[in-house]
Amino acid sequence: MNTTVPLTKYGAELLKEELHQLKTKERRSVIDAIAEARSHGDLSENAEYDAAKERQAFIEGRIAELEGKLSAAQIIDPATLDAEGRVVFASTVDLEDLESGQKVSYQIVGIDEADLKLNKVSVTSPIARALIGKYAGDVVEVQAPSGPREYEILEVRYV
Repeated sequence: MNTTVPLTKYGAELLKEELHQLKTKERRSVIDAIAEARSHGDLSENAEYDAAKERQAFIEGRIAELEGKLSAAQIIDPATLDAEGRVVFASTVDLEDLESGQKVSYQIVGIDEADLKLNKVSVTSPIARALIGKYAGDVVEVQAPSGPREYEILEVRYV
């Protein structure tokens, strides 16, 4: 996997925190749980042991996944961008729905950072794909599940 993984500076910090938590706390607690389950004797019918081993496999898999993503990460700090008003990865875009007049802001982030509740949309989402490369004042059409929607880009910010 030689491809880079785009991450905002904030997203990279979140992944690093999760990795630290897994390595320092979760890994230790699952090792303790395995030791406790082993002390109960027969492992062939020991549900606690099986559950702890499954948890250990999950934790080790997630650690490997996070390490891989972080080693391939292209970390982008939106505050250092100079895209001359163009919508790019990590930019925050203020939009107005032309049908309803509703205004919304989205930051375009990596797949692992996307969280619609926090107005962070994945760079691979239909709305992000429609916005990339556009400027304030442009109107974009987004293929939403409810049908096509038109948005006007009000402002592009790098924060």
